[in-house]
Amino acid sequence: MQRPLIIALDFPNLLDTKGFLKEFAGEKLFVKVGMELFYQEGPSVIRFLKEQGHSIFLDLKLHDIPNTVYSAMKRLAGLGVDLVNVHAAGGYEMMVAAREGLEAGTAMGQTRPKCIAVTQLTSTTEEVMRRELLIERNLLDVVVEYATLTKNSGLDGVVCSSLEVPVINSKVGNKFMTVTPGIRQPGDDVFDQARVVTPEKARELGSTAIVVGRSITRANNPLHTYNQMKASWEGVRV
Repeated sequence: MQRPLIIALDFPNLLDTKGFLKEFAGEKLFVKVGMELFYQEGPSVIRFLKEQGHSIFLDLKLHDIPNTVYSAMKRLAGLGVDLVNVHAAGGYEMMVAAREGLEAGTAMGQTRPKCIAVTQLTSTTEEVMRRELLIERNLLDVVVEYATLTKNSGLDGVVCSSLEVPVINSKVGNKFMTVTPGIRQPGDDVFDQARVVTPEKARELGSTAIVVGRSITRANNPLHTYNQMKASWEGVRV
């Protein structure tokens, strides 16, 4: 997988998704389908996006007992998506089960979807982690330990903040995927994100991929904003 800019298709239904994507006719995108869209439309939205030639990150953040996660991943592998995820907080056995489920569900001759684990949501602050999640260690330590556990489980990478990438790379190596949401252009509203950076900063910090939602999907000219942010991410002067 190259270093993509992934557009988060955080829309309530397929109709709105199609309306947004009309502006990108002819573009082969890497898109993220999250819970809202998938729970409304199910596999039909995946089939539509595959027919359009887009790469797909199915962002369902599975977190359950190992057997349930194994069975769910076995089904998701059959959809032909490129990337899926779990919560690292589910533990070693659950993450191993996720990988094994994907392997079991991938058709002969096909490549299994990459699987990454969420360390801590980019909306999580140090205070929230201590006061609500009852985790006493500092946020960066927890993220790095979760990343190490994820690699030891045989998964392909993590979801984290770009701010945490250098430390993760120093701990587990830079061949481990770091998919980073919380990406904004200077001056953008950060909404509910707590740990945000620009595309340029994400590139400097070493992120493998960035995920951009509202900065593009709510822009007055989404295609222009996408091209602008993609150029910044790739280090291209425009």
